[in-house]
Amino acid sequence: MKYLVLIFICFIQSCSKDDSSIPVSAENDTVAQVSTEDSISIQPVTNIKLVKTSDGSEIKFPEKALVGTDAEKEFLKSGKNIYVGNAEAVAAGKKRYNMWSCTQCHGPTAKGQVGPGLIGPKYNYAKDATNKGMFETIWGGTNGGMGGKGFGIMAADDGVTVDELLKIIAFVRSHNKDLTGNE
Repeated sequence: MKYLVLIFICFIQSCSKDDSSIPVSAENDTVAQVSTEDSISIQPVTNIKLVKTSDGSEIKFPEKALVGTDAEKEFLKSGKNIYVGNAEAVAAGKKRYNMWSCTQCHGPTAKGQVGPGLIGPKYNYAKDATNKGMFETIWGGTNGGMGGKGFGIMAADDGVTVDELLKIIAFVRSHNKDLTGNE
């Protein structure tokens, strides 16, 4: 009988704990919080699966990689980059493209230099014709080529955020009027 009471008490206590898999806020339904006794990991709730080009493993985002913009939310739901064609986002993307030294390999207009061109119509990875594919390639890097640029990939406390990368991709797409990546 003592054991039955003990099991019942444990059951009641476990039911009263917060459900940590619900969205962080009702306003932002793109982030789910998963916690353990020792750590908290925030992952976006996505309708698309993002995988690294280098090894096919699922992309997981550190908390600092997510800023919660509408563009970020839309991309994680649909793979569409709403910054494509937005002059302000393209200008910000150009600045980040230059800051991250993308120009050293891909040239100032992403047409290629030492590294491959990024504007198409041919890509080293066919999936890069889509914004989702290009995101995966840049975020996680490639085999025998470019290292990943996503936050937490090269260094635990550095890298581009999801929103910054969407702006960089918008800049790249601005050099090919026939391909937005959202097709």
